[in-house]
Amino acid sequence: MLMNEIHDIYREWSFYGYRKIHAVLRGRGHKANRKKVQRLMRFIGLKAVWPGKKTSVRDYKQAVHPYLLKGLVIDRPNLVWQVDITYIKIRTGFVYLVCLIDVYSRRIMGWNISVFLDTSSCEQALDTALSNGDKPEIINSDQGCQFTSESWCNLLNHHRIKISMDGKGRWADNVYVERLWRTIKYELVYLHRFETVTEARDAIASYIDFYNTQRPHQALGYKVPDDVYKEFEYVKDVDAEVESITPLLGSGNNSQIFCEKLS
Repeated sequence: MLMNEIHDIYREWSFYGYRKIHAVLRGRGHKANRKKVQRLMRFIGLKAVWPGKKTSVRDYKQAVHPYLLKGLVIDRPNLVWQVDITYIKIRTGFVYLVCLIDVYSRRIMGWNISVFLDTSSCEQALDTALSNGDKPEIINSDQGCQFTSESWCNLLNHHRIKISMDGKGRWADNVYVERLWRTIKYELVYLHRFETVTEARDAIASYIDFYNTQRPHQALGYKVPDDVYKEFEYVKDVDAEVESITPLLGSGNNSQIFCEKLS
């Protein structure tokens, strides 16, 4: 009977440990002590669901790459992407969200959500980003074991992407994606209660589409990330077209008039 009661409490509040479950049982009139509740929970395999202290835990057997962004002027899209992982609370526990963000435009290039804190989720997010034909020169991350793993590094090397990593304890080296987590949590996660992984995934997909295509970004002069990203690509294409056509027109007035109209 007591184990059934513990099960019912755990199903409703899976983040309760044995101390809080004992307090609830005492409030319902049960006289079992905390040690008995702890023993019964261990016997039936129940443990409070809670996030680890860190989503970024370094594996000291794996190589760490140098930080490449110091003094680098990021003046165009796809020069530097940053990647990181955060956790999101759902009713039955936690899911892990990984995002890759373009530093210049603040555009979310790829993302994935998983119940596992593993490298494959990061690789799927990167594959999604690269499938659109976009590719950065550098990807910067922290020193978490997902990003120092042989599998992740081999994937970046295969695509000829340079690997950059924060210094130890240097969260500010990855500040743009850290600010993204703050935005997502304050504007979405803290305002909703997600019941299932599917519900969380659908809500995040909808928010990321809004973030990229509609939400004005203060650091971009209140422009939308998608517009800043595509605006640079448009200017680059026009400049290339002018450069290729101008020699054919010669150096006369026709060339000047054409270039003015095209610009």
